[in-house]
Parts: sequence; structure tokens; C-alpha cells
Amino acid sequence: MSLFTEFPDIAAMGQALRAGKTSARELTQDTLDRIAQSSLNAFIQVDPDLSLAQADQADALLQSGQATALTGIPIAHKDVIVTQGWRTTAASKMLANYVSPFDATLVSQFRQAGAVSLGKLNCDEFAMGADSTSSYFGATQNPWDSNRTPGGSSGGSAAAVAAGLIMAATGTDTGGSIRQPAAHCGITGIKPTYGTVSRHGVIAYASSMDQAGPIARSARDALTLLEIMSGFDANDPTSLEQCGEHANTGGRVREQFTQQHTHFDSQGAQPLKGLRIGVPKEFFNSALDAESAALIENALQHYESLGATRVEVSLPRTQQAIPAYYVITPAEASSNLSRFDGVRFGHRAKDYHDLQSMISNSRTEAFGPEVIRRILTGTYVLCEGYYDAYYLQAQRVRRLITNDFQQVFTQCDVIMGPVTTRPAQLLSRQDADPTADWREDVYTLCANLAGLPAMAHPCGFNSANLPVGLQLIGNYFNEGQLLAIADRFQQHSDWHQRIAGTK
Repeated sequence: MSLFTEFPDIAAMGQALRAGKTSARELTQDTLDRIAQSSLNAFIQVDPDLSLAQADQADALLQSGQATALTGIPIAHKDVIVTQGWRTTAASKMLANYVSPFDATLVSQFRQAGAVSLGKLNCDEFAMGADSTSSYFGATQNPWDSNRTPGGSSGGSAAAVAAGLIMAATGTDTGGSIRQPAAHCGITGIKPTYGTVSRHGVIAYASSMDQAGPIARSARDALTLLEIMSGFDANDPTSLEQCGEHANTGGRVREQFTQQHTHFDSQGAQPLKGLRIGVPKEFFNSALDAESAALIENALQHYESLGATRVEVSLPRTQQAIPAYYVITPAEASSNLSRFDGVRFGHRAKDYHDLQSMISNSRTEAFGPEVIRRILTGTYVLCEGYYDAYYLQAQRVRRLITNDFQQVFTQCDVIMGPVTTRPAQLLSRQDADPTADWREDVYTLCANLAGLPAMAHPCGFNSANLPVGLQLIGNYFNEGQLLAIADRFQQHSDWHQRIAGTK
């Protein structure tokens, strides 16, 4: 049984499960077999006994008539999200054998919904990276071309979904880590408004920007996951209970999606009539790959053919987002990762002569070069004498970027543009400048700095048969609107239906 030939989406699979045409155990075993045959290195850990036990629980729910839309659906979690029973390593030697005594809130939400976890997905170490090569457990391969990166840091999540190993996955996005791998793997991913999905149990990289979200084939599948993930959590001090009229619940996302579609349906042949698409001129410059630019232009024209209107807008501080982001996030990482010292948990060096050398040797041995680079950068900008000059100044730029977005949203309803400057790069490339990848994030960083919802969906393939993604950025709490807009596009295109490795 093939997950994607038999069941093209979560809704179809769920319907088959509830009708008794298949069982959660059968689907789980089939998925485990597919994972075992894969050479993408998308998974860090798979435990068939744990997964099959969850499948049996899902089958019991199905038989009792208490099933949800996700009961029995095979998913998996990025390995910075703690899970009881499975190891949670953050793809690092530091936590290579760590097993959490509790589930992250979002993991609990999926368990309660009856979803079946297939294991833990590979990623860049501590979610710091853009190509999924910094993992202690080895690089993940792009299913469209095994010589290329799937993007990062949620590369394992994106690769597994794109290859048809699982129906959907969780990821985290601190500066583009859901959107970028979704674009490189030809699937759909959304970073919701900061604070709408609990961060409790998500290993922190940069606490003021980290946000978990779903990665799936389509906007509708992403909606199904986001509906479960959203909601206030008292265990997360950054979780938003409500903001004005917007109650932070999964039902809000579904209701907004439905209302938007009702409006679209009333427009007839041009369902997106009245939708104003803001296209930032700063997103289209010489850094953008020519083929990618052409495919993005085609997608924008497709939106216009559905009735949308294009509006040129300006985000003048787009380039300044790079230095602002790479001052703030390393500073927060320096603080967050200070807890990993070999004293209570995590890797401890064998050779040391006092507490200081134990901590120093443990951290030197267990952290990879990219993590060390960001810790050192963050420690530097937080030092006395540099704090005002760098960290506070970066926070001021962050506020200006946020203000720019609010000004733009008086002119348009949604912002569209590229996700990355180019398609997936070769795994074997050697950059003389270790920070070269930092500049690749120029189109995605602004949404994290401002805390805005943003997503990516596929919009075509280049001449090398590599997928290219289109980015959509919305105003606060407009996840349902973004997903509805993307869904309408996907109803008139088939890029999201293409599965890597199939013909």
C-alpha cells in the first residue's frame, strides 16, 4: 500500500480509516517499511514498538467512534521537540542519549488527537543552520536530488514528507526553518504568528523568534495540523491567550479558513477578486536566481488570473534584517545553551581536572562548529561595552522592521515573494565564508523579527527539476487567510501533488 497513491491527502486517509477500509496499524507498518528502505537520513530515531502501540490506541479510538481528523494518521516530530519514550537529541552530540520525561505540549496535542508518531526527524544541530548538514547524525538528503540539501533547519521533516515517508511533520522556524526546506523540497509549510503554538518542550534556540508549525504536502493538510497545534498553554510564558478579538485556538484558524473560502466561492470565476498582493521591490534583486524569479513571476500571474491585484510595496529594511537577526538570535542562543554544561544532563567530557575544565571540555567536545560560532557571537554582543552598540541597536532595527510591515499592510492584504535566493544547493559545496548561508535567509528573516505568520508553497520546478517555493506573509493571526489563499492556488495547480521519486 502506498500512502500517496491510495490516499492523496490527510482527509482521504482519515476517511478510509473511519470507514474501516484500512487500519492505523496497517498504515503504520507500511510507513515503517518505507522509512526502513529510505536512504535520505531523514530520521534520527524510529521505534516500531512505540509507533505500533500508538497505532493500536488509534484503532481503538476509531472503533469507539471517538476519532478526530488526525486519528491514525502517520506523522513525525522534528528532533528539537521533546517526546517521552523517544530520544530528543537536537541533532547534537550534547544530547545524543537524552530521553525526556515529558512530552512537549504540541506532542501531547497530537497524541490526544490520535495521531501516530513514526519517530524523530533529523535537522541542523539545535536548529541552527539552513541546509541540514550540521547534524551530529549526518546530513539529510533532498529527495529530488540526493546530492543536494533539503534546506534547514527542518530538513528531515521536509524530506520525509516530500519523499512520501509520512503524511506530515512538525518543524520549527526561527528564521525560515520551515519555509526554506518546504520550498527546497516542493511541499507546504507555515510558521504561525509568534505565540500561537506552545513552545513548551521545544528546545530553545532564540526564544523571542522560535515558533513551531506544520509541514505537509498541501495547505489543507497543514491546516489540519495547525488546528491541533494552536492554543493557549499556561506552561509557555510567551503563549498568547488572546489578542483583541482573536482568541488563540485552533478553531479560530479553521473558522478563518472557512470564512475566506466562503468569500472566494461567492466570486465565481475569479475567486480571489479584491485580494491585494503586496510584492516588495526589495525581494527582487540581483541576488535572486533568474529561473526562480521567472517561476515566482508565473505564480504571481496565476494569482492575478484568479482575480487578485498586484501592488508594489517597499520593505526598505530587508537587508538590515540579516545583521539584526544574527545579533539577536546568537545572543539568545548564548543564554539558552548555557544550560548544556555537562553537570546535570547531556554530554560530559571524560578528561577534566576541575569544574571549569569539565564544563569547557564538555561543551567543546559536544557542540558542533556552527553552534559554537553562534554561541561565541552571542556572548560577544552581550559583553559589557558591546551590548548597547550591537544588541540594543539590533532590537531597534527589529522594531523598525515591524513598523514597516504594518505600514505595508495598509496597502495590501498579503505579501508574496521568494523564499530563498536559489534552489537547493549541493551537499558537497565548500564555502570559504562560514556565514555565507546566513545571507541566504534574507527573504525569511523579517517575518520572524516581526512575529508575523508566513508560509511557503511550491510554485514550479526549474530546468534541473528542483522545486521552487513562493512565500506568503500575512498580518498577525491571519494563518487561516494565508492557508485559504494558498489552497485556492493549489486547487488550480498541481505542483504540491508531485512526489519525489515517483513518475
